[in-house]
Amino acid sequence: MARSNVERLIPLLSACAALAACGAESIDSPGTGGNVTINNPAPAPAPAPAPAPTGPALVTPANGCPTIDDPAGLADRGTITGPTGTYRVCELPARITRSTTLARLPGVLYSLNGRVDVGTDLGAAPTAAAPIVLTIQPGVIVFASSGASWIAVNRGQRINAVGTATQPIIFTSRDNVLGLANNDSQGQWGGIVLLGRAPITDCTVAPAATPGTVACERQTEGAVDPAFFGGATPADNSGTMRFVQIRYSGFVLSGDSELQSLTLGGVGSGTTISHIQSHNSSDDAFENFGGRVNLRNFVLTGADDDNIDVDTGWQGTLQYVIAVQKTSGNPDSMIELDSANPLEAQEPRTNLQLANFTFVHRNSASGNQAAMLLRGGADASLVNGVVVSPMPCLRLNGANILGAAGSIPGKLGPPVFRSVAMQCGGATFVGTSGVTAQQVADLFNGGANNTSTFTATLTNGFVNGANETARTAIDPKTINPAFDTTNYIGAVRDASDTWYQGWTCNSTTATLTPNGTACTSLPPI
Repeated sequence: MARSNVERLIPLLSACAALAACGAESIDSPGTGGNVTINNPAPAPAPAPAPAPTGPALVTPANGCPTIDDPAGLADRGTITGPTGTYRVCELPARITRSTTLARLPGVLYSLNGRVDVGTDLGAAPTAAAPIVLTIQPGVIVFASSGASWIAVNRGQRINAVGTATQPIIFTSRDNVLGLANNDSQGQWGGIVLLGRAPITDCTVAPAATPGTVACERQTEGAVDPAFFGGATPADNSGTMRFVQIRYSGFVLSGDSELQSLTLGGVGSGTTISHIQSHNSSDDAFENFGGRVNLRNFVLTGADDDNIDVDTGWQGTLQYVIAVQKTSGNPDSMIELDSANPLEAQEPRTNLQLANFTFVHRNSASGNQAAMLLRGGADASLVNGVVVSPMPCLRLNGANILGAAGSIPGKLGPPVFRSVAMQCGGATFVGTSGVTAQQVADLFNGGANNTSTFTATLTNGFVNGANETARTAIDPKTINPAFDTTNYIGAVRDASDTWYQGWTCNSTTATLTPNGTACTSLPPI
């Protein structure tokens, strides 16, 4: 008979009880001959921390504003914060009455609150008074805290704004500091106005005055309070500006009159102006009202009106100009020369002498009907140029512009074009008010080394390529000894010619400085 289940379990329970009574140290693992050591796996290493940001550190504000020589001093307006950091805002007085220096200091921005005058107007005739000089150090940034802000350097006074190729001086808007400016922004403040004693025409203060004399003066367009210029001192000196950016200017001061980035009224040949960038002016990039100043190395990007506007008797030279229009908005001409009005016979006669220029229009919305408009009986010599335009390239307006030498007082003859290559859309040439398109074509095509059927090969938008290099240039000194001698057309000879780099800002309109600061941002300070 089989045993019961209970009987079978008794030996197993006894064995289990015996094992429970034994200590753990008496159990030998086969083959060890001793104690058992258990090694737990090492813990996984902690994840490496994320790498620290490698961008520039944000600016921190200075503790206060510096002391300047002007007795009014700088007003501490607290701080302003934008994408590049927080800055101390040091506001200039409304009128600078003693020669003053704005130093480049970490965490400091200088501001304009309305019109800022450098000295007072000392009149059209020279005086024995020493000039009041506003000196601005390389790398300084000055911004307008209100739209109606602008700088007026009065007659007899001077500006000394001299940056460097690596530390330009920047004049800009509050929105630019706050990071609110974009590639279409414009007209956010006034601009810079130099007022001199060189000869002008079209007298407005005393309309019956003789042009070119101390009695012939004009009032700055848009200025409510007096801002006079004009006189009879061709070599007048309004100071020096070099390596300067002027961004987002052109605020309407009154009526429908706005300032340019740079307005030169009666500025004399004793003044030095070179390496200037005008970016996104809602009016002209710059305008010369009379005067005798010679200009060099201009970069004009995104103007919403004209790039170069000269009239009322300006006589000077302009060499090395890059001008690129933006594709948005309603930009006008690359050149608007003089005005058509009953005063065309007045002297001194406007005489534009331009060498080594590259004009890239990119927008067909020109109220002037062409990339270049010449009119008003003015004289002009354009040499060693490249013009690329989706519309007609050249318009001449009014019979006086084609007048022979002496046909009106001081007239040198019809405009001169030499070694100018144009790629144009539409009809290429336009004639109005007594001038036919054929006359315009005959004048241009009759000049030495010109072509109106050019195919541009510009690299980076404005640097000469193979077709530009192949064109024959002339020596600009044959036009005016004040020019440099060059053996190429256009503003930029080739990729090794980098005069425009370092001190300019970049935008969707033009990339000027490799790895440079965007015009919508600020460099560190």
